[in-house]
Amino acid sequence: MSNTTKKQPMSVVKKMMIALVGGLLVGIAFLLLREQLISSGNEGAWTILNKILFQDITAEDGVSAIGLFYIIGQLFMRGLQLAIVPLVLVSLSLAMCSISSSTKLGRIAGRTLIGFFLFYVCGAFLAGIVAYAVKSAGFFNVTLPSEAVTDAATLDAFNPLATIVNAVPSNIAAAFSSNNSILAVVVVAIIIGLCMNALGEKADPLKKVLESVNEIIQLYLTFLINKVGPIAIFCLISRTFAIYGTEYLAPAAAYIVAAMITLFVLVVTIYPIGIWVTTKMNPIKFIKKIAKVGVFGFSTNSSAACLPLNTRTCIDELGCSEEITSFVLPTGMTINMNGTTVMHMFAATFIATSAGIDVTPANLATIAFLSICAAMGCPAIPIAGTTLIVTILSGLGWTSDACMIAYALVVAINRPVEMALLPLNVIGDATVNVIVNAKEKELDKEKYNS
Repeated sequence: MSNTTKKQPMSVVKKMMIALVGGLLVGIAFLLLREQLISSGNEGAWTILNKILFQDITAEDGVSAIGLFYIIGQLFMRGLQLAIVPLVLVSLSLAMCSISSSTKLGRIAGRTLIGFFLFYVCGAFLAGIVAYAVKSAGFFNVTLPSEAVTDAATLDAFNPLATIVNAVPSNIAAAFSSNNSILAVVVVAIIIGLCMNALGEKADPLKKVLESVNEIIQLYLTFLINKVGPIAIFCLISRTFAIYGTEYLAPAAAYIVAAMITLFVLVVTIYPIGIWVTTKMNPIKFIKKIAKVGVFGFSTNSSAACLPLNTRTCIDELGCSEEITSFVLPTGMTINMNGTTVMHMFAATFIATSAGIDVTPANLATIAFLSICAAMGCPAIPIAGTTLIVTILSGLGWTSDACMIAYALVVAINRPVEMALLPLNVIGDATVNVIVNAKEKELDKEKYNS
């Protein structure tokens, strides 16, 4: 009789956690090495090392670079982005087609939107209190750098209500050609699904095609996340910390630390409390299972990139129905940018205080309103939330040169905060999904508690 037992393969969660910790250690080691080489006059050695491992090969100064970590990270991110539009289109169309009752659809949509809005308000309120306390303690009083205001990356000013108009595309091909138009894809998918639902058996051929495409997408994403994901996360995290030196973090450490701690505290408080209050389910089970999605969001810095993993986790581990999940998560990816609003509360307070403006509670309420409107139309891509800060500033009339210089500083140092806000966004999507499933009595409680 053989005593050998078949070794269980390591779970993707453990692989991702190892990749995250390893990436942090390697990234910090390279950051310290970079500082040491530059301070000792060996900047040329760092330049060579940077070109081999970290250099953005698409940049003007990356023509002669290899950029191994950059290439691996980009291939993975682009591979995920490749699936975003077809995944949203197919899964949402099939979900709409399978919901037989229009009353049920209205209930699901209503509960989803109310859930997202309430978490928006909670996040903005608590972030406003902390930001005001930190500001009042004098931690946001910094000396602004003298770099040119034009270095700031900005978006053109826009009316947040334009999001409603842009949600209905005038050209279906144009909507499908960009990951920045996901809200339009959602609208098209809902239209297709509802029309298929109304046509019944006449739409069966199209339904079978969409189901086959859905299986192909799921197989592709399973391979990409399970096999390539951990390696790519290691490269993405290592590169992030290696190329952002201490000179970017030092001037506004109070802003970064306060925002990141608040974001983390909100993740482990408002969502578990929300689940317990509304469903009476064990919130610890939820946090343990959804943690890998938060880690993935922190690593990729993109809500859109997290959609496949979030979907699988909600259905396979949390017991959510495929029907409701296919509606709630794509909707959340497009309108639930709770973490972005929290970041906006801190960033706008920091920028105004740095520019000599006294931020009042009334100002904070206005910031929250403008941020929620802007965040709902924010593309689910990296850095989008940071660029939208200028919209908030414009809405408050904080557009002086001093404000723009402070904004340029935030743009330069905001990468860690951008990474930290993603878990709040994606775990918020899953939270509302669990709540809606529970209210619709479609949550598999045995699977949730397993």
